Amino acid sequence: GFAVRLTVAAVGRFGTGRGAVERTLFDDYVKRLSQPFELREVTEKRRLPAAQLRQREGTLLLAQVPKGAPVVALDAGGRVLSSPALAKRLDQWQSAGIRDLAFLIGGAEGLDAAVLERADLVLSLGAMTWPHLLVRVLLAEQLYRAQCIQAGHPYHRR
Repeated sequence: GFAVRLTVAAVGRFGTGRGAVERTLFDDYVKRLSQPFELREVTEKRRLPAAQLRQREGTLLLAQVPKGAPVVALDAGGRVLSSPALAKRLDQWQSAGIRDLAFLIGGAEGLDAAVLERADLVLSLGAMTWPHLLVRVLLAEQLYRAQCIQAGHPYHRR
């Protein structure tokens, strides 16, 4: 069927030492996705004060958003959706003929106001704080779970 291209733009890089375990988990879920998927990692090398760093990272993240793509920003202050509710929202975008969908994950300082303003959905993974590399894993898992829900696949029950 019609597949929406998924872009995840995230601050920071998966390492080979630290971050290798998260990368393995992330790749495992991404491999199971039927949709085209791209991870775009951004980093600001300069040491900047927190607010400036957040702003700069926000600019770098927004630059990765494909033209016309709705934006889902992952932020602790966002909406908490059940897996079926997220699957339904993704389905609605797909039904509306959306070609691209972008997910933005901030760094340690969180997301800049400009990113949150641009977002069509600000999504929270719950009240707990997660390491940003694990947020990628959790997002990839939820995207795979959404695909299973849409397909009526039993994975979702686990």
